[in-house]
Amino acid sequence: MTPASSDAEESAKKVATVAPADTLTPADRYQELFVAVQTQRIFPDSKTFVDCAPLSDPEQILETYRAEKSAPAFDLADFVDRHFVTEHPPVSEYVSNPDRTLLQHIDELWNVLTREPREHPTRSSLLPLPNPYVVPGGRFGEMYYWDSYFTMLGLAESGRFDLVRSMTNNFAYLIDTYGHVPNGTRSYYLSRSQPPLFAMMTELFEGRGMGAARRYLPRLRKEYASWMDGAEHLRASEAHRHSVRMPDGAILNRYWDDRDTPREESYLEDVQTASTSSRPAHETYRQLRAGAASGWDFSSRWCGDDGALTGIRTTSILPVDLNCFLHKLESQIARLCEVSGDAGGAEEFRQHADTRRQAIDRWLWSDDAGAYVDYDWERDAPRTLLTAAVATPLYVQIASREQAGRVAEAIREHLLAPGGLATTVAGSGEQWDRPNGWAPLQWMAIKGLRHYGETPLGHDLAERWLTTVGNLYEREGKLVEKYELRASDGEAHGGGGGEYPLQDGFGWTNGVTRKLLSDEPALPARHARGRIRASKGA
Repeated sequence: MTPASSDAEESAKKVATVAPADTLTPADRYQELFVAVQTQRIFPDSKTFVDCAPLSDPEQILETYRAEKSAPAFDLADFVDRHFVTEHPPVSEYVSNPDRTLLQHIDELWNVLTREPREHPTRSSLLPLPNPYVVPGGRFGEMYYWDSYFTMLGLAESGRFDLVRSMTNNFAYLIDTYGHVPNGTRSYYLSRSQPPLFAMMTELFEGRGMGAARRYLPRLRKEYASWMDGAEHLRASEAHRHSVRMPDGAILNRYWDDRDTPREESYLEDVQTASTSSRPAHETYRQLRAGAASGWDFSSRWCGDDGALTGIRTTSILPVDLNCFLHKLESQIARLCEVSGDAGGAEEFRQHADTRRQAIDRWLWSDDAGAYVDYDWERDAPRTLLTAAVATPLYVQIASREQAGRVAEAIREHLLAPGGLATTVAGSGEQWDRPNGWAPLQWMAIKGLRHYGETPLGHDLAERWLTTVGNLYEREGKLVEKYELRASDGEAHGGGGGEYPLQDGFGWTNGVTRKLLSDEPALPARHARGRIRASKGA
C-alpha cells in the first residue's frame, strides 16, 4: 500500500474494530454516588473519580451503593476502593537523561506520551479510539483537541509522521462517530468541542508524501455543520448554540457547551463558584463549561468587569481566535473542494470565508486599540482587554499589512514579557492571564508575525520563549504545561493559578518547542541540557 492511499483506507479498517463507547457520563451513570464522591472529596482532584474504571457492571455498583450507604459502618472511600480502579499512566521506565539536549529529550518523550488503543480500560469514561495517540501528560491521560495540533507540529519535526497520521485519523473517527470533535476523549467531554483545528491538522499532510488532505474533506464539512448548527434560521441579534447573527446579518461564532450542569471533572470547584454567584446556578455552569470549550479555562477574558470567575459570561463573547479558526476551516474546505473537482462547493465556501473575513474586520477589529479584540454581542460593545488572541488573524493570514503592523506594535507595547508573549494584560490569578505564558499562543504569534514580515519581533518572541523553556529544562530536566514569564529573579519557573497543580509532560510545549528549535537553530536553547536527573515519568 502506498503512503498516498494508506490514510483513509487504514482508518476505515481500524474504525470497524473499535468497541462501542459508553457515552453516559459518570454523573449520568452513577447519579447520587457520583455526587457523594465529589462533594465529600474522596479524591483531592475532581478528575480522578471520573477517570476511574469500574470493576464490575456500573448499574450493579449503583444498586450496591444504594443498598449499603445507610449502614452505620458504611465508608464511602472504602466502597470506592472496592468497586473502582484508579487510572494511572502506563508504567514507564523512562528517566530523563541529563546528557540529552532539549531537542533530544523531546524526541525521546514521544514514545513515553503515546497511548495505544489496547490501553483503553473497559466501562470507563475513556472513549475508545482506533489508532495510537499522544497525550499531554500528567493528569491529562487522554487525547485533547486543540492540544493535539500543536503536539503534531513537533511530531512532524521529529519525523513521527506515523503518529501525525494516526492522530488525524482518530479525529476523523471522532467526527464520524459523534458529529464533532469533543474537548477530549472522555464521555464527560462530549457536550462540547474545543478550538476547531482539524483543518490545520490536514494541512500537515500536504507536501509530506503522507496522502492527500482531500481525503478528510467529508469530515471537515461535517465538523463545519456542527459549528454552524441552526445559524441559517437566526434573525438579527439572535443566537443558537455556537452561532450568533449580527445586526448586519453576518454570522459569527462563540464557544458553547450543550449542558448546564457542573463540569464533572471539576464538579466541586464549579459548585463552589456557582454558590457565590448572584445568578441561577445553571447559568454559571453553562458559562464555565463554555469557558472550558475555549481552551482558555479560565481567564479574565471571559469574565465581567471585575474579572471575577463568578461573573463569567463566555457565551456573550465572540472570540477573535475562534472566528479566525473557522475562517481557516471554510478556506480549507473551499480549497479541497476545488482540488476534488467540486466547483460549486469551492465557490460556496470561498463566499463563507470572505463573508467571515469581512465580519471579523467589522466587528472584531478596533481602530482605537490598533488591534483585534473580542466582541460582547449582548452588550453590543467591543471588549477592551487585550489578549494574545490578537495575533490569530495574522496566523491565518486575513489581516491587512497595515493591521498586521499595528498588531505588532500592540504586542511590543502591551504583551511582550521577559519570557515570551503574555496571555493577557490582566493579572487575575487565573491560569490564562498574566504572568503565565502558553506554548500555542507563542507559536501562533511567532508564525503570524513572520507571515507579515515582522520577523525581528517574531525572532525576539521565539528567543524569549525558548530561553524560558530551556532554562527550566536545564534546572529541572523537564518541560511543563505553562510558564511564568516574569523571570524577575533571572530564572524560569512553571506557571501557576488554575484548578490543579502544574503538570509535567507536556504535549503542546514539546510540540511547539521542537518546531521552534528547528526553525531557530542558532538559538542557545537548542543545546540546553538537563543538568539534573528528573524522576521517572514524563
